[in-house]
Amino acid sequence: MELYPLHVFLTVATEKSFSRAAEKLHKTQPGISLALQRLEAQLGEKLIDRTGKELILTDAGRAVLEYARRFENLSAELQNSLAELRDNSAGRLSIGANESTALYLLQHIERYRRLYPKVKVQIRRSLSSKIPSELLDGNLELGVVSYDPRDERLISKIIYTDSLAFVVSPQHRLAGRAEVSITELGLETFIAHNVLSPYRDVVLREFQQHKVPLNMDIEMPTVETIRRLVQKNLGVAFLPRMCVEQEIQADTICAVKVAELHVERKVRLLHPSRRGLSYAANAFLEVVG
Repeated sequence: MELYPLHVFLTVATEKSFSRAAEKLHKTQPGISLALQRLEAQLGEKLIDRTGKELILTDAGRAVLEYARRFENLSAELQNSLAELRDNSAGRLSIGANESTALYLLQHIERYRRLYPKVKVQIRRSLSSKIPSELLDGNLELGVVSYDPRDERLISKIIYTDSLAFVVSPQHRLAGRAEVSITELGLETFIAHNVLSPYRDVVLREFQQHKVPLNMDIEMPTVETIRRLVQKNLGVAFLPRMCVEQEIQADTICAVKVAELHVERKVRLLHPSRRGLSYAANAFLEVVG
């Protein structure tokens, strides 16, 4: 059912006059009459008793009038809701990120929330390798990863450049060193992240090229647990520097440069190239710059 004939009927019933309704709606009186006739034909009921001089609603007309008012109110609510979405005073934003890449979003989310406090922001923890497919399937609007997906269906924007840091406990034998050679690490116990990533592959390849054993005797599921074990001097690790920056500043973890190993970590914000974004998502892209 079209809403316009209901709007015409509501106006006629409220004004109690075809001519006044036509004037209010900026339509001709014959046009108003035709719209009502179509509505009556569609409903199979007479809505207005036209036998007398005064405009009188039939029983069916009074019932339809009540629903016409509800539709009018819903239409107004819909327009208000859309207006709120357009000016970002409402809406929802979903972003996929893994444990470490979520950290790179904090500064942007802080600015975004200051600008648009009524938009609900949901950061969904996802495997980094799954985020491109979730974006393409429509399960996420935006995604953050630390590698280039190389997919023309996705737009990729670098939002942060970090590096992998070799970290040890303050009690570790290498803690006072500014730099070490990769050949000095052959006897160390490495605490590894048991999530596949291109950076893990880079580290493995460098150790292999230098013919240095990489003893990954401990594997943990999160950056947080790896950091704590390093602090307890139960092993050493390669971690994204941003994830340990506060601990480095507080001297609860020491970062030591490995001469042969410098790995940049580029964090990218992804979104589909062939699908429109919500007002909330577009506003976030503007905040990120």
